[in-house]
Amino acid sequence: MLLTMILQAAASAALGKFGAAIGAGIVAIGAGIGIGKIGSAAAEAGARQPEMASKFQTLAIITGALVEGVCLFAVVVCLLAAL
Repeated sequence: MLLTMILQAAASAALGKFGAAIGAGIVAIGAGIGIGKIGSAAAEAGARQPEMASKFQTLAIITGALVEGVCLFAVVVCLLAAL
């Protein structure tokens, strides 16, 4: 009985760490996709209105930084969940 409980606790801890690692990977992939879409939209907008390209670039950099911040926060939460 005690051995079964110990094995279940060990298995759930291992699955928790695995889940946290998968979650961190998914967050990183999602951030990469988001930043790619931001960059492509800024490039298209700059091509359509070249006189506004610097404003689009600034907006894309700010939005990309916000996405990176959220990604970093989510990865930290996933890694803390693994502990």
